[in-house]
Amino acid sequence: MMKAAVIGASGYAGIEVVRLLLRHPDFELVAAASDSVAGQKLSSVYPALTGMTDLEFVHADFDKIASECDIVFLAVPHTAAMACAPVFIENDVAVIDLSADYRIHDKATYEKWYKADHTSSDLLERAVYGQPEKHRAELVAMGRSWEHGNTATTPLVACAGCYPTASILASMPAFEAGLVDGDYVVINALSGVSGAGKKANERTHFCHAAESAQAYSAGKHRHTPEIEQELSEAAGYPVNVVFTPILTPMKRGLLSMVTLRIKEGVSQEQIESAYAKRYEGEAFVHFLGTEMPQTTSVVGGNHAHVGIAFEPNTRTLIASGAIDNLDKGAASQAVQCANIVCGFAETDGLDFANPTV
Repeated sequence: MMKAAVIGASGYAGIEVVRLLLRHPDFELVAAASDSVAGQKLSSVYPALTGMTDLEFVHADFDKIASECDIVFLAVPHTAAMACAPVFIENDVAVIDLSADYRIHDKATYEKWYKADHTSSDLLERAVYGQPEKHRAELVAMGRSWEHGNTATTPLVACAGCYPTASILASMPAFEAGLVDGDYVVINALSGVSGAGKKANERTHFCHAAESAQAYSAGKHRHTPEIEQELSEAAGYPVNVVFTPILTPMKRGLLSMVTLRIKEGVSQEQIESAYAKRYEGEAFVHFLGTEMPQTTSVVGGNHAHVGIAFEPNTRTLIASGAIDNLDKGAASQAVQCANIVCGFAETDGLDFANPTV
């Protein structure tokens, strides 16, 4: 058993990591840190955990927590991970970071989009982007090269964001197979309100969000460079993304619709074959063919559904990806990455059926 801790454990993504670790066969949760509720039992803040644990939330004392665990999950806002990830790395504690701080390879790009100095840029080069279906080999290699006691090899995983996860899974096979004509991609994605975090604001307040759908940060959302980075790698050339996120009146779930122009002469059968081959054997990504996915089928677990529609007259491919924004878009994907890095079965602690209703 590896001892694990969660920083930012009382937030929506953090408590989902906690929930998954409590039933995990290979990880023992030893600390759940949240200064705002320190001293309170996890089950008193989240009654759904009643009977599952007697742990109390603790203060985020990084040095103390580092001395108690082998791996830490950082469910914290951007910039906050930069303050604590180096402490854990220096103590040879593997870091699974759910924030955006180490996802973008280029320091200047991060600072442009996040309007903040990157104070831990020396760790950017070693971080592996935490999207297992795309970067599994690098995650495996990182785990195998970890020499306990040698902090130069301590793993650092930068877990993919929720919008990028769904968008990459929806469009990656077309780019990798060389089917896309041009470098221009349009993405419209709908997310549940929990994607905005636990703290309510005017836009996410029930009276504002209920029975309404609203686009926000159109063309300037911070996940844009992350999607561009990963799709450019998949394509082998720079890809430009026009991204519009849309807030919808549901608690959780995310649906990304990616519009691509396909090369002349490419058939529907070729596209379907590329997708089927790409996701053959994947435990958590399921290609539905021409059936479009829905969020209710993936909420509550680590599964992702991908479907496509092809319009041959305009050579337009609409590729759709559905995930749970808190799970495959955050917590369960983080656990999936940790499983790979630690050498456990990739499905450990995640191989359960999603709710059917």
